[in-house]
Amino acid sequence: MEAKVYSTAAKEVGTIELSDSVFNREVSTGSIYHAVNNELANRRVGTACTKVRSEVNYSNTKPFKQKGTGNARRGDKKSPILVGGGTIFGPKPRDYSYTLPKKVKRLAMKSLLSLSVQEDRLRIVQDFTNENGKTKDLAQIVKAFTEEGKRLVIVMKDDDAMLRRAAKNIPYVRVLAYDKLSAKELLYAKTVLMLEGAARNLNEFFAE
Repeated sequence: MEAKVYSTAAKEVGTIELSDSVFNREVSTGSIYHAVNNELANRRVGTACTKVRSEVNYSNTKPFKQKGTGNARRGDKKSPILVGGGTIFGPKPRDYSYTLPKKVKRLAMKSLLSLSVQEDRLRIVQDFTNENGKTKDLAQIVKAFTEEGKRLVIVMKDDDAMLRRAAKNIPYVRVLAYDKLSAKELLYAKTVLMLEGAARNLNEFFAE
């Protein structure tokens, strides 16, 4: 398929050939669902922790005598049904991360790229960089493609430290390398700004 190429001022300057197997394929919603869930699970810290009755710092004495009170017998004040007692089946520190099959992840990324084309959210822009790392310069380019506050993802052809630095102070902009895409960011982005070099790299990276 053929796509338009824009300048950093959002003016059409040419076209580029994109692989149909990457940018124009049937969207697999199932793989997208699994890829986003996997990313969110892998980000979870999993530090939630509660104390069971054996861990509560409380008295071990009986709250009242065994017989003659008319109350149910009670061994100590750490019972889960008493205020200040332990917790039953509460969360403990755990690792929520898991590995997603490589084929599923690749299918999800190709589906998300195709979805961005179908929804007219993808913009191919001429390769650019930010030599001084200033946010002001990058903000002008971003403003030409989207409204302020609308989520935008920039896909780089390689890791550009200065471009990442310039984007740090724009809260609604995310910068990704073409070989380290994020399913969550691509799914929720209102605009995907892809460098021309990154588009060519993706044609080969996800080639079948």
